[in-house]
This record gives sequence, structure tokens and C-alpha cells, in this order.
Amino acid sequence: MVAFLIVFLTSLLTLTTLPAAESRLYSNYYQKSCPRFNQIVQDTVTNKQITSPTTAAATLRLFFHDCLHNGCDASILVSSTPFNKAERDADINLSLPGDAFDVVVRAKTALELACPNTVSCADILAVATRDLVTMMGGPYYNVPLGRRDGRVSKASAVEGTLPRPAMPVSQLIQVFGSRGFSVQEMVALSGAHTIGFAHCSEFSSAIYNYSKSEQYDPQYNPRFAAGLQQACADYHKNPTMSVFNDVMTPNKFDNVYFQNLPKGLGLLKSDHALFNDPRTRPFVELYAKDQNTFFQAFARAMEKLGVHGIQTGRRGEIRHRCDEFN
Repeated sequence: MVAFLIVFLTSLLTLTTLPAAESRLYSNYYQKSCPRFNQIVQDTVTNKQITSPTTAAATLRLFFHDCLHNGCDASILVSSTPFNKAERDADINLSLPGDAFDVVVRAKTALELACPNTVSCADILAVATRDLVTMMGGPYYNVPLGRRDGRVSKASAVEGTLPRPAMPVSQLIQVFGSRGFSVQEMVALSGAHTIGFAHCSEFSSAIYNYSKSEQYDPQYNPRFAAGLQQACADYHKNPTMSVFNDVMTPNKFDNVYFQNLPKGLGLLKSDHALFNDPRTRPFVELYAKDQNTFFQAFARAMEKLGVHGIQTGRRGEIRHRCDEFN
């Protein structure tokens, strides 16, 4: 009878705790199942960043485009098939650099050798992004683990879910607000442009023949506009031609991006808008003045973004390859 009660209570405890365990993430999730997880990811991103210095900015952008659209489920990594046009082939994602996809694939390959069928691509992308931000001088923040990879990836679902370079502030606020992010969190996350870059085609209309009376958008610093015109002169022939968002310290994660905006050194229309709109300008000025305040806000916003719309337990899968469903 005692043995029966013990078995019964153990079973009951398992049943009552299983849903909570499946819905929660843990910092030490792979401690037993893949103890070298953190080291393998860190080694992979370090080697990739050294050989390809744009990896950090590319991976951070890939993480945003994955998580903000429909949650951090690595659905953006899935390749299209003749039967399905995947997220990565939506028009807004076509400019995502290959370095970001490559670093995740490299880490996944190494992890599959060390601990097969254990680590999700979603967790790899989340940790790789944090490690690269830190490598560039940015803040360290916690990344709890246990995400599953999504089983759906459709280009048609992406439209309207991600911010675009020419979006007015009201629309940017709506995009972020619909996912539970405040105006201040939106501005903090925009600080990712401190290591970001944009293709010339994304702002060419603002620097060439802007109006009948002006060659470029007057919000630009004149010398900066002239430099952009020269740098992007052949963008029609080379669509991949790009310019760093932060021209002052492009390879350092800092608050100089915010300091640039009042000086007319913002690259995109949305960058200028952050400084010019009364709803966002106070936060731009706050982060321009105090880098620690920006780092703290960015870290909190990234922790929040990293658990947005996640799938856990039986709701998702651990992909064998990051670019295709099992």
C-alpha cells in the first residue's frame, strides 16, 4: 500500500509539473545533455567573426527578423521548396547577409557531432547573437534555453510584421507595440544599428534627386550626404553595395549611433525619424548621453525579444538541419 501511494504521488507530481517544465526556459538547459554547448557556440562565432567582420551585425539582424515576425523559432532559417516559399525568401528578408545563416549552420554542425538531436537552431541563433553583441563591446545579457524550432515558415505571412527603413514612427510604434514592446524598448532595440549596415538601395531616394529643389534630404549633414552619394555611386550595378549605419564607430557596439542622429548622421529615414519625433526623441537623447543606460535598456529588451512567441516542449521540434523541417 505504501509503495502504491509512493508511485501514485510520484505520477501525480510528474503530471502536474510537466506542463510548467515544457513551457519554461532554463539557463542550464543543456548542462547534462550537451555540456559543451556554450563553448561550441562561442568558438564558432569567434572564428566566424574574425574571418568575416560583418557577422555580428548580420546575425543580430537575422535574430530580429526571426523573433519579431512570429517568435524566436528559427523559422527564418528554413529554405524554400517547390511546394513552399519560406520566410527567408520574403522580399524584406532577401537582403539578409549569408554570414548570419552560415554561422548558425556551422554551430549546428559542430553540435550535432557533439550531442546529436539535442540543441535547437532557435537556441543556437539566440546565443550566437548574444555572444557576438558582447564580442563587439555590447552588454552581456541572459539567454535562457529550451526553445524548440518551428514547423511553419511562409513568406506570405511576413508582410507587415517587420519594420522597414522608410517607415514613419507611427507605423514603427504599431509594429513593435503589436508584439508588446513599448516606445522606449523600440528605441533601445533600434540601437542595434550601432553595428548594423544597410544597402544603398534602401536609402538611395533620399540622397539622389530628392526633390526639384534639393539633391538630398536636408535632414542629412551635407558632408555626410556627399559621402553617401560617392559611396553608393554604382549601387545600380552592384545591388549588394552597403554602408554602415554608424559611420563613426561601425565596428564597436556603443551609443554613438544615438549621438549621430542630432548631427544629421543617421543613415535611414527611420533613423532620422527617431530623433525628429517627440515620442521617441527623449529616449534618443537619453541613450546618446549615457551609454550605460542604453546598454541596460538594450539588454532588457533583448531578453524580452528572445522569449517572444517561443515554442517549447512538444509544440516544436529539434531540427536535424536548420534549413529544413524534420
